[in-house]
Amino acid sequence: MSKRLVVGTSTGAIDFAPERYKNLGIRIIPLFYTYKGVEYQENKVDAKAYYKELETIENREDMPKTSMAKITDIKECFDGAIKDGYDEIILITVSSYVSGTYNAICGVAKEYEDRLKITVIDSKIACFTEGYLCVLAQKLVDKGVPTEEIVKEIEWVKKTQKFFGISSKLDFLIYGGRLKGAKAFMGKLLQICPMIGFDSEGVLGPIKTVRTPKKALHETCKELLNILGDRRSEDYILYHIHTGEHPVDDLKEIEKEYGIVCNHEDVIMTPVPASGSGPWLAGYGLSFIRREDEPLD
Repeated sequence: MSKRLVVGTSTGAIDFAPERYKNLGIRIIPLFYTYKGVEYQENKVDAKAYYKELETIENREDMPKTSMAKITDIKECFDGAIKDGYDEIILITVSSYVSGTYNAICGVAKEYEDRLKITVIDSKIACFTEGYLCVLAQKLVDKGVPTEEIVKEIEWVKKTQKFFGISSKLDFLIYGGRLKGAKAFMGKLLQICPMIGFDSEGVLGPIKTVRTPKKALHETCKELLNILGDRRSEDYILYHIHTGEHPVDDLKEIEKEYGIVCNHEDVIMTPVPASGSGPWLAGYGLSFIRREDEPLD
């Protein structure tokens, strides 16, 4: 059997997730953002401190600019894999809607076709819901599961994964173009607080309009219970995703009314996708675990 390497992108938050995920051998291709004229590698910063700074932004011109993975870093990853004796890579990227990274990696992978078998998967999501797919892939690699079966398992999880919550201020959704024109104006005027999340195509944006952050947090809890249905806690992983600290503290209080209990540690959002959603995000990451009675197809 070939020697296989699992690779993710930094938006998968493995560097911000619990320590146990950092020793699995998963390699990371970084994404970057530029703030106040300085470029940063997103998985090498203090995310909480960065979000505190973002809270002070008042003008569109001061918004951070994000950039996809660098071609040099992608090639360095592939060259390193060859040097270390790998002949196959399973690579899972951030949603192609959020970043051009998926397309860039696919382009570079074609240059290595005669040296590496590279399977590139668009996660259609970000944060640890993306990173969890890498963790799952690595565990299956360690068990000797064939790559074709691993891809099927990942595609099954992709159909059920969720990342949704609230951004308690509209500023970044407006600055980033998620809310435009009259919708943005009325949102500010009426103090609307939308639920936001990724849809099945990997698009990040508003998914429901709610008045006030508190009501939006209640709607987030109701939405979660609707998605979970009667599924048992051992059949999914559920955790808080957040940028700033205050909204997620409010969520943790409100979810008690609904009997919601997360079974995984909180994972902070990484700076690149957070630069579009803003520093006031609080919500849930959810990935179902396939039961033996559930078919892959």
